[in-house]
Amino acid sequence: MSGNPSNSPVWLVTGASRGIGAAIAAKAQAEGCRVAIVARGDAVLDTARQLGSGTLGVRADVADDTAARRAIHETVEHFGRLDVVVNNAGVHRGGKVERVTTEDWQAVLDTNLTGALNVIRAAKPHLKAGASIINMGAVVGLRGFPGDVAYAASKAGLVGMTNALAIEMAKQGITVNLVIPGLVLTDMTSGLSDSAMDNMKAKIPVGRLGEDHEVADVVFWVSTSRYMTGATVPVDGGLMCSFGVVSP
Repeated sequence: MSGNPSNSPVWLVTGASRGIGAAIAAKAQAEGCRVAIVARGDAVLDTARQLGSGTLGVRADVADDTAARRAIHETVEHFGRLDVVVNNAGVHRGGKVERVTTEDWQAVLDTNLTGALNVIRAAKPHLKAGASIINMGAVVGLRGFPGDVAYAASKAGLVGMTNALAIEMAKQGITVNLVIPGLVLTDMTSGLSDSAMDNMKAKIPVGRLGEDHEVADVVFWVSTSRYMTGATVPVDGGLMCSFGVVSP
């Protein structure tokens, strides 16, 4: 495999059929790594074909513990090792607290929080010293947005999970960090009206939305940082530090 030799590091990225997940997979592959990309739908197989050699597409719903274990097994069986795990899979169900259904609440927690746990538990026996786990958070997990109670709770849970596991796995030489994308140009945001887009940009100090490859660059850097663990790394154009600031 040109550019992805058989002894190169192996990444597993969940929620990787498009958007930030696909960009992370492409970045890792461009850096000479081999990559397993995981998502629920058939699109993940198309994305794997587009990325080319050195990429494995796996259809799996990480909210299902058995499916998560199968995804890890297929990855290790195919590549022979596992070095970096990126928990990017996520679902969003909006609505203020009185309108969020129990089903929506549970669906968000099952994928965003329990799904990450399922993947980490399945991957841990295969990770050696020097391995990296990266959880993908969200600004709302640290800063409040009305009408986002389920998503906020799930992403705040990832903060606690990351901190606890960073300590738990440190002696094994495995780092665990949290990367927090801000408002990023994706299929979802591209459908917004011009006025909605302008309103979002006005909240960001750098004055624009991010791009998925900018997040991917930071994720790759975090994976190589051996003395950083339990860290929260925002890639948000200054969005988090601007909360509470009143414009003149």
